[in-house]
Amino acid sequence: MARRSGGYQVEVTEGAIRVSRGGKTLTIPAAPPDSESHEDADFVIRLDDLDHWDPPHDETPINIEELHKILDAVEQQLEKHGLSVDFD
Repeated sequence: MARRSGGYQVEVTEGAIRVSRGGKTLTIPAAPPDSESHEDADFVIRLDDLDHWDPPHDETPINIEELHKILDAVEQQLEKHGLSVDFD
């Protein structure tokens, strides 16, 4: 599934979520919640892992404003398919 939200294209694949914008791609590892998690989310995204775009743009940091837009786009895309996400 791939959709555009706010200029970001979000694609959900097995084990990852890919976000693209302006020729840059961010691959987000999407793990299921662990057995001790109290969340009902389908995916858990570790925010500490989201600081730079994928190569060849890996020298380009993702600022906090852009990160919020990326996370909103991901959340909207997952909600369209009845899935939920928890940001850790």
